[in-house]
Amino acid sequence: MTPSSELSASSDAPAPLEEGWREQARRRQVDVLPEGRVVASCPAPLDSGGLGRHLREILDALDRGGRPNAAVRRAGAPEPDRAADVELPTGWRSTVAGPLARASRAWRMWAGSVDFDAAAADLLPPGEHLIAFNGSAGAQLRRAAREGWSSRGLVSANSHFRQVIDRHRRAHAQYPIERPWVTHLLGRNLREYQLAERIYVSSEYIRESFLREGHDEGTLALFPLTPHPRYRPADRPAASSTFDVVYVGSLLVHKGVPLLLDALARLPHEDLRLVLVGGWGTRAMRRYLESARAGDPRISIAPGDPLPHLQQASLYVHPAYEDGFGYAPAEALACGVPVIVSEDTGMKELITPGRNGVVVPTGELGILAESIDAAYRGELLRG
Repeated sequence: MTPSSELSASSDAPAPLEEGWREQARRRQVDVLPEGRVVASCPAPLDSGGLGRHLREILDALDRGGRPNAAVRRAGAPEPDRAADVELPTGWRSTVAGPLARASRAWRMWAGSVDFDAAAADLLPPGEHLIAFNGSAGAQLRRAAREGWSSRGLVSANSHFRQVIDRHRRAHAQYPIERPWVTHLLGRNLREYQLAERIYVSSEYIRESFLREGHDEGTLALFPLTPHPRYRPADRPAASSTFDVVYVGSLLVHKGVPLLLDALARLPHEDLRLVLVGGWGTRAMRRYLESARAGDPRISIAPGDPLPHLQQASLYVHPAYEDGFGYAPAEALACGVPVIVSEDTGMKELITPGRNGVVVPTGELGILAESIDAAYRGELLRG
């Protein structure tokens, strides 16, 4: 298994996002996947969010390698070229946790994982190799084992779940705005780690978290991720009289959104703007964001396609407390925007400090504010 850092660290490798880098990553994607008929299972619609994009990269790599494949996924936009896929509509089964799931986001997440996994296991199409996403894979892995499939793989979209819980706890201790939900999924993830023969990771950050927990290095396989080709600099960058800082993703505590708002509050620049592209998941976060926006007119929330915002951004900031890869900051880099990311973001391996961005300690408000201020003053990157 080749560490993800070798995508940019070896002497003959192109620098991240430069010419040749994507093609090298795509070759490695094909090389790491098994030969034979593969069934990939993901609890998200194809191309929807980070998981949906991750699924797309797996299926495209299988197609490039000439390997027959099918997917089990949530229903989304029609895909006429993927007629073999099994689509599961949201709520395909009755809600597992009943009133608890309706009342609590934590229980909704747990119920959704159980719900998808059970339905996917029932409808699993014929295959030789299973690749399922963590948290929603146990029943499918057990069925594949019973039926004697050649291999059982697990995609770990995040770092080892014990580390995920640790980082989420830190975030919610610092900003007790909404309740953490990940503890309800620990047992499921630990069991899936044991059921899987191979765990696919997308960054050295994820890989190291599994090694610290005692996993055999030989069971970990790198499947590098790449931003969609549509993310590129604008043909004609729009002139702007403001310094626009952009964040893209779910507006949640563990994504570092409250930390970013506090960093902005420390900076007095009237021409600085913060654009949050995403939606909240709880009423508590909605109230928090609405209060922040009312108190600081420099803040705006803009759901929808992130590409126009990235193409006119002055800076992208991703202060997550844990993110296995982080498509959004990688997409910002692809658009030619400098980025600030936390130590706990896997795509930090694409950053060359002083050239295209900087990596800052996770959860450190003062350093984050200073880094944004340095970017505003034109001092973040070397000339």
